[in-house]
Amino acid sequence: MAVYFLISFTIILIIYIVVLQLQLRNINRQLDKRMTENTRQPVSLELFNKELNTLSANINKCLKAEETLRLKSIREEKKFKELVANISHDLRTPLTVLKGYQQLLEKGELSKEQRKKLDTAQKYADELGVLIESFFEYTYLINAEPEMNITKINLTDLVTECLVESITSFEERNLAVRFEDTPIVFVQTDRKMVLRIVQNLIRNCISYADGDIGVQVLKRQNAAIIFRNPVKNASEIDVDRLFDRFYTADKSRSNTTGLGLAIVKLLAKRLGGSANVSIQSGYFEIIVELPQ
Repeated sequence: MAVYFLISFTIILIIYIVVLQLQLRNINRQLDKRMTENTRQPVSLELFNKELNTLSANINKCLKAEETLRLKSIREEKKFKELVANISHDLRTPLTVLKGYQQLLEKGELSKEQRKKLDTAQKYADELGVLIESFFEYTYLINAEPEMNITKINLTDLVTECLVESITSFEERNLAVRFEDTPIVFVQTDRKMVLRIVQNLIRNCISYADGDIGVQVLKRQNAAIIFRNPVKNASEIDVDRLFDRFYTADKSRSNTTGLGLAIVKLLAKRLGGSANVSIQSGYFEIIVELPQ
């Protein structure tokens, strides 16, 4: 009799353990579904078990807390985008008026000293204009999905033209550019977006390069644009944050927003490509890849 009781108890225990395993598997399946299908359904159980019910309740509390934080983050991100858009718009109007008055002063009779001061004011007004445009461009890109005009472009010529247009800026910073001779690269992409990528890469070099700049356009698995230059205090630069908005490697430079590389990565991603940076032996290198 005792043997039959023991056998029955063992069978019931085995069945119970199997059911518990099935319930745990069901919990995992529900969690996987939440992650893959982006559902918000709470975890449920079909078996009454105090410990499992407690586990399920705690999981649902954690999921609810995570969802609350996610929604809060989305709201804050939306407020931030609106704030930056409003700031950039509010700054553009007085800057336009300021430049207008500067142009009127320039047409008048000024002494040598007065003209020197006016030139300085215009220089800083132009720098402020670049910063404001960076704000405006970034907020536009993250809030809208610009329609792309995909055409075949000569990527090598486009980069060359941008470098030539920036010769004056390079000379002001005593920077030389070595554009390595490689076979011409063509890509099917949006010319305006690639143009903005290259312009931001050049602007980043002008702001932070501590020596001559190397530029390459290569055809690998994808088309690649490579900028390489030495930087000061390389060990102090957080490579993982270089694409973060408003992160500037050199805090002493007040004429940069830290949005340039963020815009580069955003545009590269929109075009189906990627942007990656590395710093080795005091040299900064960024590679933007675009699908061909």
